[in-house]
Amino acid sequence: MLETAVVVIHLLMALGLIVLVLMQQGKGAEAGASFGAGASGTVFGSQGSATFLSRFTAILAAVFFATSLGLAYFAKNHALSLREVGLPTQPVQQAPQPKQDGNDVPLSQPSAAQGGTSGDVPQESK
Repeated sequence: MLETAVVVIHLLMALGLIVLVLMQQGKGAEAGASFGAGASGTVFGSQGSATFLSRFTAILAAVFFATSLGLAYFAKNHALSLREVGLPTQPVQQAPQPKQDGNDVPLSQPSAAQGGTSGDVPQESK
């Protein structure tokens, strides 16, 4: 149950980080505002949205990092518990050995001198 809660929080933090990073303006956007391009960031105060969004992004990143460590801890414990259970060993099955009587000798192939074909090379027609 705790592991599921950490996974849900981790996913929410990941989505929150994506949204916050996409909402933030680049460094070049501030230069346009200083030349009279409009009232940049008036919703978040006179300093703009840089401090609010960057602080909130840092908080979300810290929580995301903590949940990542928590998930790594859960994965380690899960792997150790599987190692303790162990896997059943199956005996190696060997192929049955053929009978060794005199009839197992392969027949010889006719050679090319006797009129037979050698390998996969087709005979030239005369």
